[in-house]
Amino acid sequence: MGQTLMRRILAGAMRTNCYLIYNAETKNALLVDPAEEALKISRIIEEGDLVPQAILLTHGHFDHIGAVAELREKYHCPVYCLREEKEVLENTTYNLSAMFADSFVVTPDILVKDGENLSIADFSIQVIATPGHTKGSCCYYFPEDKFLLSGDTLFEESVGRTDFPTGSTSALVHSIREKLFILPDNIPVYSGHGEPTTIEHEKSYNPVAGRQ
Repeated sequence: MGQTLMRRILAGAMRTNCYLIYNAETKNALLVDPAEEALKISRIIEEGDLVPQAILLTHGHFDHIGAVAELREKYHCPVYCLREEKEVLENTTYNLSAMFADSFVVTPDILVKDGENLSIADFSIQVIATPGHTKGSCCYYFPEDKFLLSGDTLFEESVGRTDFPTGSTSALVHSIREKLFILPDNIPVYSGHGEPTTIEHEKSYNPVAGRQ
């Protein structure tokens, strides 16, 4: 029913990509990684007469969760994250807010697991655990709409940092090669920072995770 559309919202000092995914007919929406600037995000939601049904988090770093509390309260929608990321969200050292911002934590409402298939409003979503940037990082694959939200796991010709708490370079490379590069080559990849890419492009040109 209806067409799935996406709006990218740049938010916060780190220029985080916050994604608003919505059904053009029903106006049901998903909010992914709401960084800072809750007012900016909510204005866009309300301009489109959208109805947020859930907040999906790819990982728990401060620059991806700064607006969660305000938006969850405003729209009464649950916050999803991978089970392994709960500790990161609830620890100011792990979520980096103690280092880069005013310390804060987020308590998720719904914990998901690798391979779980979510059905939220009008959307079908597959959870792909991709530890490495953090221990509970994950990607969200939309098999019917054919796109991937990669958070800070995979960027255009780059990958996420692994020198923060719970990070692991070997885990990150394994996640990308074994979990993401098995997806169809033509799948668009929308990451947590920077411009979109595709699986095919990264398999060929990513200096860290691509073919040697």
